[in-house]
Amino acid sequence: MNNIFLITKREFLTQVKKKSFIILTLLAPILIIAFGAVIGLMFKANESHSIIEVVDKSGLFKDQLQSDDKLNYEIVSAADEKAKINNLKGNESIDGILILPELKGQNFDDLETGTRLVVNSKIGLDTKQKIVSDISNVIKKEKIKQLGIQEAQLNDLDKSFSLKTINVADNNKEDSDLAFGVKTGLSMILMYVTFMFIIIYGVRVMRSVLEEKNNRVVEIIISSVKPFELMMGKILGVTLVALTQFVIWITMSVIGAVVLNTGFSSIQTKIPGGNEQVMNKLDITQLATQISHSLLEMNFPLIIFVFIIFFLLGYIFYSSIYAAIGSAVDNETETQQFTLFAVLPLMLGMYGSFSLMNNPDGPLGFWLSIIPFTSPVAMIARIPFGVPAWQIALSIALLLGTTIFMIFVAGKIYRVGILMYGNKATLKELWKWVKG
Repeated sequence: MNNIFLITKREFLTQVKKKSFIILTLLAPILIIAFGAVIGLMFKANESHSIIEVVDKSGLFKDQLQSDDKLNYEIVSAADEKAKINNLKGNESIDGILILPELKGQNFDDLETGTRLVVNSKIGLDTKQKIVSDISNVIKKEKIKQLGIQEAQLNDLDKSFSLKTINVADNNKEDSDLAFGVKTGLSMILMYVTFMFIIIYGVRVMRSVLEEKNNRVVEIIISSVKPFELMMGKILGVTLVALTQFVIWITMSVIGAVVLNTGFSSIQTKIPGGNEQVMNKLDITQLATQISHSLLEMNFPLIIFVFIIFFLLGYIFYSSIYAAIGSAVDNETETQQFTLFAVLPLMLGMYGSFSLMNNPDGPLGFWLSIIPFTSPVAMIARIPFGVPAWQIALSIALLLGTTIFMIFVAGKIYRVGILMYGNKATLKELWKWVKG
C-alpha cells in the first residue's frame, strides 16, 4: 500500500504541475462559455431581415399582414406590379414581391393557386414559412367570419386540456412538465459529464503507461515495485487529478452563478420598471423560481452520492482496461484496435439512456443501469427521476465486483505487457497472459 501511495502521489503531482493542466483547468469553463457565445453570435449574424412588397389585389391582406424584426411587409399598388417585377433584379432594397390575386366568390383555393412570391435571390426557409403562416392566419380569420363564429369562441374550442399528475410513490407530489424537463436536463448533464470524464482520463492513463513503456523508464520502476502496484498507483493518481479538476470547475461554476445573479439583480433594479414591467413580460423570475423549486424537491444527497460512487467505480473500471491496453501495445496507432472495446459499452449506455427520458423505470433502463459495462452512465441518467434503493444497491454491488475482477485481469495483462517490446499483441496472446 505504501508503494501504491507513493506512485499515486507522484502521478498526481506530475499531472497537476503541468502548465497544460493549469491552463486547461482555469480556461476550460471560460472557453466553453465563449464557444457557446460564438455559436449564438453566428446564428444571430446569419439571421436575415427581409423586406417584402405586397401586391394585394383582393384588399383582404392590407391591414392583416403584421411586420416584425425579421420580416417587413410593404403594401404597394397593383398598378405598379409589372414595373416592380421588372426592376426587382439587382434591387438590393427589397427581397421579393408577394402577389396576392383577387378573391372571387370566396374561393380560397383559387387564391392559393394564384398567389406567388417573386424574389431577386434565394430566400430563407424560415422567411418563406413565416409568409405562408401569416397568409394562412388571415385566411383562417376570414373563414371564421364567414361561418359566423367569433374568434374567441374558436380559441376556446382549441384550448388545450391541462392534466395534473399526482405521484403516490413520491409522497403525493405533483409531477409537472417543468419538473420533468428539469430532471431530464440534469440527467443529460450528469450522464454526459461522466461519459466524457471516463474517456478523457482513461485515455490519459493509457498514454501515461505507454509513454513510460516506450521510454524504458518502467524497467527501472519495476525493479522497485510490483507491476500491479504501479498500475493501481497510476489509476488512483489520475483519479485524484480528475477529482481536483472537477472540484475546481464546480467551485468556479458556483462563484460565477452567484456573481452573475448578483450583477443581474443590481442592473435590474436600476432599470425603470425592471422589477415589474420587464420581468412580468419575460416571466424570468417566475420561471427561475419554478426551476429552483423543482431542483430543491429532488433528493440531492442521494443524487450526489450515486454520481460520485458510479463515477469513481466506472472510472476505475474503464481505466483498468485502458491501462491494460497501454501496456499491451508499443504505440498509439496500435491502441485503436483495442480502445473500441472500452468505448462501445459506454456509447451503448449513453445513447441507450436517451430513451430513458420517456420511461425511466422501463426494462431497458433497468438493465442498462444494472449491467456493469453500462451502469456508470445509465444509473446516473436515471437517478434524477428516482430509482428504488434495491436497484441502486444491486447495481453498486455488481459494478464493484466487476471492477475488482477487471483490476485483477488488467493486472495480469499489465504484468506481462509492460515489459514486452516489438511484439504486436493479439487477443489470443492477451488471453494467455490472463490465464498465466
